[in-house]
Amino acid sequence: MNKEMIVTSNGHQTMVAILEDDLVSEVFIERERQRGVVGNVYKGRVSKVLPGMQSAFVDIGLERDGFLYVSDVVDTIEEFERLESGDDEEEAEEGGGREAASQAKIEDLLREGQDVIVQVAKEPLGTKGARLTSHVTLAGRFLVFMPTVDHIGVSRKIESREERSRLRGIVRKFRDEHGFTGGVIIRTATEGRPEQDLIDDMTYFQRIWGEVRQRAESVRAPKVVYREQGLVTKLLRDLLTEDYTAIRIDDRQEYERVREMVQRVMPSLTARVKLYDKPFPIFEEYGVQSEIEKALKSKVWLKSGGYIVINQTEALVAIDVNTGRYVGKKHGRLEDTIVKTNLEAVKEIVRQVRLRDLGGIIVLDLIDMEEKKNRQKVFQAVEQELNKDRAPSKALQVSDFGLIIITRKRVKQSLERVLSEPCPYCSGSGVIKSVSTICYEILDQVRKLGPEIEGPAVLLRVNPEIARALKEEEAGVVKELKEALGKPIRLKPDPLLHHEQFDVMAL
Repeated sequence: MNKEMIVTSNGHQTMVAILEDDLVSEVFIERERQRGVVGNVYKGRVSKVLPGMQSAFVDIGLERDGFLYVSDVVDTIEEFERLESGDDEEEAEEGGGREAASQAKIEDLLREGQDVIVQVAKEPLGTKGARLTSHVTLAGRFLVFMPTVDHIGVSRKIESREERSRLRGIVRKFRDEHGFTGGVIIRTATEGRPEQDLIDDMTYFQRIWGEVRQRAESVRAPKVVYREQGLVTKLLRDLLTEDYTAIRIDDRQEYERVREMVQRVMPSLTARVKLYDKPFPIFEEYGVQSEIEKALKSKVWLKSGGYIVINQTEALVAIDVNTGRYVGKKHGRLEDTIVKTNLEAVKEIVRQVRLRDLGGIIVLDLIDMEEKKNRQKVFQAVEQELNKDRAPSKALQVSDFGLIIITRKRVKQSLERVLSEPCPYCSGSGVIKSVSTICYEILDQVRKLGPEIEGPAVLLRVNPEIARALKEEEAGVVKELKEALGKPIRLKPDPLLHHEQFDVMAL
C-alpha cells in the first residue's frame, strides 16, 4: 500500500491528511488555541474522592476536572513522595502497582487537597472531563519511557530472539552506566536499528524527566509540567515507515523541521519530504478538502449507486446501507446485488469511520442477506478492513437482526465535533416544527390568552414564513381566531423572529 502524508499549516492551525492508495483515510487537526491535552503531564490537586465509584476528580487547570480510577492511581502517592524526597527507587516489576490497585481502595490512596502527578490518557469529550493516569509514559521514536516502573519490555512484533536480546542488552547497559531509572518498552520500529538510536532516545528521556521533576517541585498545582509534542512531530514519530512515498508540506518552517526530524530518525526517507509551493491550496490539489466536506454530511454515495447514511449520537453511531440507484445486472439475482452493495459499503464504512474518527459503539445495518455464507463473507470483509485501522476495534455479528456491531476506542473528538457545532437555529436536532404546527400552536395560545387580551384588536408578530401561511393555506386559523375573540387580527412579519417564535399583543 502506497501512503502519502499531506500537511498544511497557517500559524493558527495544522492539518494532516493520510492518503492510502490516493484515498484519504485519516485527517488530524491541531489548533493553537485548542491544542489537545493527551500526553500532557500535570501537577494536579485532588478535588473530590468518590469511594462509591472508586475514583477521584483532579483539578489540572482545565475547564472540567479530570477523573482518575483506582487502577490508575496506585503509584501516585509513592511517585509524588519520591519526587518530593528525591528518592529514585522504582518498583521491582512492571504491573506490580496495577496488581496492588485491584486490592487497594481509592480512599486509602488519595485525599482531598492532595497534590498528584498525573498524565492525560484521554481527551475531555462532551460533558466528560479528561481521563487521567499516574502511570506516566513518554514516547520516543524507538522507545517508550515509563518512569513509575522498572521493567524492560520488547514489542511482540519483533520475533527474532537474538534481536530482542540485543535490544534489551543495549538498554540494560545504558541504565547501568548512566543511572537511568524507570521502565522502557522497545517499539517495533527499533528492530535492526543501531545502538546509537536507542541511546539518543534514553538520553532524551533522562533529560526530559529530570526537567519535569524539577518543574513539579517549583510550581503550585494545578499546572502543566510537560506538554506533548506538536501534531506533525507525533505523527512522524508514530507512523513514519518505508510505506510513505511522499510527505508534502506547504509551510517552509514546518518543512525544515520535518526534514530535520526525518534526517535524524529515518535518513533514507529524507528525499521524500517535499515542499509544496504552488499557489493552489494543497488540500484542494490532492482532493483532501472535498473528502472533508463529504465527511461532514450524513449521506455518502458509493460508486455503484448505493449509499450509506451515518448518524452520530452521544452514545453510539448508526450506519445504514441502501442499494439506492444500484439495481444489479440485467439477469442477476437480487441476493448477488445485495451482497455486492454490502461488500462495497463495508470498505467505505471503515474508511469513513477512520476519516471521521468515530468511536464507541458503531452499529452497521446492512441490507438483509438470506444466505448464511454471504453474511459470513461480509462479516469477514469488515474484520479485514478493520485490520487497517490503528485504533483498537472489535466486530461482532448479530445474525438474528442482520446487524454488525463494532466497538472502537475513542481517544479524541470526532472530525464532525472538531469542525462543526450544533445549529443555533434547530439547537442541533436537525429539524424544526412545521409551518402548520406553528399555526395551530398560535391558535391554541391565542384562545388561551383571549380573556386577558384587552384592546380593540390583536397583533400577531410572527416569522415571515408563518405570516405567509396564515394568509394563504392556513387562512382558516385567522378566521377562527376572529370569530372566537370577536376582534380583528393583524399580522406583522418579523424576519428577526425564529421560525418557531411568535408574540401575541393587544392593539
